[in-house]
Amino acid sequence: MKPICHRAAVSQLALLVVALGWISLTGSAWAADAKKKGKFTTDFRIEDCTFSNTGRNDYFSLNVGDKLVLSDGKETLEITVLNETHVVTFETPAGSRTVTTRIVEELETENGTIIERSRNFFARCQQTNDIFYFGETVEPADVGGAWEAGVDGALPGLIMPARFLLGSRYFQEQAPGVALDRAEHTRMGLTFTDPKNPANTFEDCVEVIETTRLERGRSKKRYCPGIGLVFDDGVELIDYDIQ
Repeated sequence: MKPICHRAAVSQLALLVVALGWISLTGSAWAADAKKKGKFTTDFRIEDCTFSNTGRNDYFSLNVGDKLVLSDGKETLEITVLNETHVVTFETPAGSRTVTTRIVEELETENGTIIERSRNFFARCQQTNDIFYFGETVEPADVGGAWEAGVDGALPGLIMPARFLLGSRYFQEQAPGVALDRAEHTRMGLTFTDPKNPANTFEDCVEVIETTRLERGRSKKRYCPGIGLVFDDGVELIDYDIQ
């Protein structure tokens, strides 16, 4: 960027910065921090967000009725945006926040038998279109992993930013000792065959590698614009209903 030499231009620029009030979470601040080697971002300036429990970004939907079905022929994962909400209260640097989140159900079955049912709490930051994760309940309870922002030191995490920056790293869950999933953006420009119309191909799909501080191993996920999750560690999208 060329330097601005005129005082009037400088003043106008300063006013513009004040009017904006804060840098887009997806534009520079946390994203640049997330790309530092070995570092996963934990601070998303969530206190600056106005939250909505509907809407979507390119890779993640909170629109009621949207449904994805992934399978490998044996295991099946059904993801459904429910017409249900859950209120979460937590602390931010600017004080206490209460957010009404959208419940997204994930139902995992194997040969028709339920393995796990989770009800996940998400909300969308209207200023950036980033979608944040506020906790989940899990059945059966002995599976573990249930958490909620504001309980036992847990804080919201980022489940899917609106802008996919290659190399970005961030925490999806921030529940010490319970759930510490984190994501790294590893690939872009992928394609995926539309299961409803094999002649059609989803373009500009992306890959996310998930890890956790609590155990070894990693999980590979892929997302396509306008659809969402299409691949999750071997299970692939076989059907979808997007409202």
